[in-house]
Amino acid sequence: MTARHPRSTRLTAVVVGLVTAALALSGCLSANPDTTTQAAPTAGADPVVEGVPDELLPFYDQRLEWEACAEGFQCTTVTAPLDWDDPDAGEIDLAVIRQRALSGDAEGSLLTNPGGPGASGVSFIRDSIDFSVGDALQESYDVVGWDPRGVGESTAVRCFDAPEMDSYLYDIPAGARDSAEWEADLEKRAKAFADACEENSGGILPFVTTEQSAHDLDLLRAVLGESELDYLGFSYGTFLGATYAKDFPDRVGRLVLDGAIDPAASGEEVGVAQAIGFEAALKTYMGACVAGDTGSACPFAGIADDAMQDLGALLSAVDAAPLPAQDGRELGADSLMTAIIAALYNEGNWPYLTEALTGALEGDPTAAFFLADFYNGRESGGYADNSTEAFNAYNCMDYPEDPEEAVEETERRIAEEAPTVAPYWSGASVCEHWPYPPTGTREEIAASGAAPILVIGTTGDPATPYEWAEALADQLESGVLLTHEGEGHTAYNGSSDCVNEAVESFLVAGTVPEDGLVCS
Repeated sequence: MTARHPRSTRLTAVVVGLVTAALALSGCLSANPDTTTQAAPTAGADPVVEGVPDELLPFYDQRLEWEACAEGFQCTTVTAPLDWDDPDAGEIDLAVIRQRALSGDAEGSLLTNPGGPGASGVSFIRDSIDFSVGDALQESYDVVGWDPRGVGESTAVRCFDAPEMDSYLYDIPAGARDSAEWEADLEKRAKAFADACEENSGGILPFVTTEQSAHDLDLLRAVLGESELDYLGFSYGTFLGATYAKDFPDRVGRLVLDGAIDPAASGEEVGVAQAIGFEAALKTYMGACVAGDTGSACPFAGIADDAMQDLGALLSAVDAAPLPAQDGRELGADSLMTAIIAALYNEGNWPYLTEALTGALEGDPTAAFFLADFYNGRESGGYADNSTEAFNAYNCMDYPEDPEEAVEETERRIAEEAPTVAPYWSGASVCEHWPYPPTGTREEIAASGAAPILVIGTTGDPATPYEWAEALADQLESGVLLTHEGEGHTAYNGSSDCVNEAVESFLVAGTVPEDGLVCS
């Protein structure tokens, strides 16, 4: 058994509306662009492709055909090697979207990644650019998103169809929790998922790694005509950005890494830190709930500790007697915990968490299922993306297997330091059944020689705990730490003018904030 890793993705932080039952994010849209052709970079003295090996120049020299794909946006497809270590082994497609600088005079291209791993960068920009990137950056930059390898509209990981995914994510396991029957059922599901990914993904699984994706990122930099990379990465996107800086330090332009991941943290260490982080965020929410500060009547009373005990009792009750929904599904304790986790990514979601918990206490799982479905990308009985598949694919290849004693220590610490979430935190590991061994390493990243890199951590971030930002900023030779004192996952383009101004001044003007700047 292994600890679950909640997704580290900027999109999960969107405030969700139970009335509309959908994301309602609009972009600041410019006029519909015409189809354009972007000239390929030329080899030789051109700094865009300087140092690129000859065998990779056919990829770096490709011309981009941009076409209007939504109001105010252009889309194209970039071809990348399946394996950057063997460029003759095959090719994959990368789906790319951009909004041209609203000023009409771009400083260059700003590439963005919403995290995950497995979140779509295309939909991040197309569906929610105002949430993703502030006005100052939209004015100055061509804002670019892409679906990383294995994700979305790029050459993607495919595993289960919608009914199979429903069964995998929502069915109540056989037997009592932690019994041999229960564990065997979860293992059977995990193996079936891994086997389906191998069968349906067209041979790409060994190459769906952050290391490979970092090389894709350099390819995108070059085909966009940039000699250096300007980049805004959230959550898992900070690990991708740090990996890029490690591999291409001389091509680092202005990098912002918000909601940082510690690249040296092992899989078990990640599980412990996130469990403790969500326990702390849940207790903060409970304190606000019983104080009447979440926007709706709290179903719990007393102090935060009392409410946490009552929530533990609710989870135990739902575990013993799952709540039936109108669509035939049953809400078990694991799905209720998924709903809780989804809401804790952003303080603005607290009223919906209150509604979900109130409903569960009254036997109505509707609001809880809405939050869990949002987290899992489930819409109208189907799945809007392949984020669950890609999330597992990346993590299984990026994280080396931890020794058994580390797993036992993880379970001990989570039980001790996160007692409310602990019973619902661990499950069968898909990675134990993955058809390929991991190739990633967990080690510190210095990125020697890189330009200043801005690292942002939020003190109350449950998904990427603040100490990870401290660790990454300390590891990077040119790391600059910005601390956001607040709740929720990631900080930029939120409620803090201090954070927003620091990020935008850095990206637009190159003004490096004071190391250790604290914003609230």
